Amino acid sequence: MAELRGALIGCGFFAVNQMHAWRDVEGASIVAICDRDPDRLRVVGDQFGIARRNTDAAALFAGERLDFVDIATTAPSHRTLVEMAAQHGVPAICQKPFAPSLADAQAMVKACTDAGVPLMVHENFRWQSPIQAVRTVLDSGEIGTPFFGRISFRSAYDVFSGQPYLATGKRFIIEDLGIHILDIARFLLGDVSTVTARTARINPGIAGEDVATMLMDHTSGATSVIDCSYATKLATEPFPETLIEIDGSDGTIRLAQGYRLTVTGRSGTVVSDVSPPLLPWASRPWHNIQESVVAIQKHWVDCLTNGTEPATSGADNLKTLALVEAAYAGAASREPVQLDALLK
Repeated sequence: MAELRGALIGCGFFAVNQMHAWRDVEGASIVAICDRDPDRLRVVGDQFGIARRNTDAAALFAGERLDFVDIATTAPSHRTLVEMAAQHGVPAICQKPFAPSLADAQAMVKACTDAGVPLMVHENFRWQSPIQAVRTVLDSGEIGTPFFGRISFRSAYDVFSGQPYLATGKRFIIEDLGIHILDIARFLLGDVSTVTARTARINPGIAGEDVATMLMDHTSGATSVIDCSYATKLATEPFPETLIEIDGSDGTIRLAQGYRLTVTGRSGTVVSDVSPPLLPWASRPWHNIQESVVAIQKHWVDCLTNGTEPATSGADNLKTLALVEAAYAGAASREPVQLDALLK
């Protein structure tokens, strides 16, 4: 089968990881890149040997024969680019957050559905090997039926040095990081019916919230606590690890700092190291995230090749994006928010 021809739109901070990952994925390659900034276009093009470069997305679609596009721009441009891909019949991967609003995201899903083209959101955290290891334990039935979970990401890592725009937005940690942690909660414990949220801004030098705590009722009957912080100074910096506690009817799962997985269940207690591999192009501590980029892009290629729906399809990600909106609404009102009302 012929190799899939892809184009990357957006050559910013995170896109370099995607370009490296595409080199590791069999069955697809990036043949063209696009960015409005000629300097970024040149840097990425030169680094990865991509000769076909565009500063205009419309020109890219008009001039290339593409099997997919990987949209790695910021959220305000996503709807325009996804709808452009749909108009040209080109499947699209879209970086998270999927859209600035749930209405925009719904319109993007509809555009691709109407055009009959696949749409996947680059929601890569659930593809981290430690998170997948937790899912495997749940699927095995070792701890029985989950009834409680805590998914935690607490750090004092300076994310603003590499992405200074994060300090300027009125929305910060839920929209940028919490969206990943909320998606992990859905992945592990199922869809959500109600969200209660509290936020705080500890760092006076930023515009948005840098601490968020969310209590969620899952339709499965489980309860989860989601907590995110970029204001938590610890003896050993855990960035970018997501720590997980799940209690089930027959046991427990604990994913602790250092990628230590402890399962106490029907077979006793087993402790294992689920550290992600350090890929040749990756660097600590980012290697956990970088490895997950390869995994999600491999999944995309498999879905395009086999004609199956991606696990993080646009339609699926509407539910994760609704959790973000519910969390902000709940933090503002200090009242529980029903998910059904947002998704109608």
